[in-house]
Amino acid sequence: MIALSDLPGVNAALNTASALLLATGYLFIRKGRVALHRLCMLSALLTSTLFLASYLVYHYNVGSVPFRGQGWIRVVYFTILISHTILAIAILPLVLITVTRALKGNFERHKRIARWTLPLWFYVSVTGVIVYWMLYKLSVG
Repeated sequence: MIALSDLPGVNAALNTASALLLATGYLFIRKGRVALHRLCMLSALLTSTLFLASYLVYHYNVGSVPFRGQGWIRVVYFTILISHTILAIAILPLVLITVTRALKGNFERHKRIARWTLPLWFYVSVTGVIVYWMLYKLSVG
């Protein structure tokens, strides 16, 4: 059983896995390896879904965790957090539309939206890890 206190680390690991899968999936599609691209992207969707479930469970039980950093790092943290949060909200429908178009075989429309979805999803995954690091590792005394 995973302890509640372990969930932030689990969440960071899931975000890291998602970012790596997205990057790998992108490289595969650039090389024409469609089946491997599909596997990576569906795996990224799974890891992101697991992240969201874990994140919601953690914050339902713990609530908000304050950032303890002071000075210029506080400005950096909140700048990253705000952009991450806004894009994390926006990415959910983009991912669902992008994946649905691919699964339906509508690849031209899939490619048009994937050009936006991929970098935004990647940004959300990477900044999720940065927020974790700043919140749980950097600001710990």
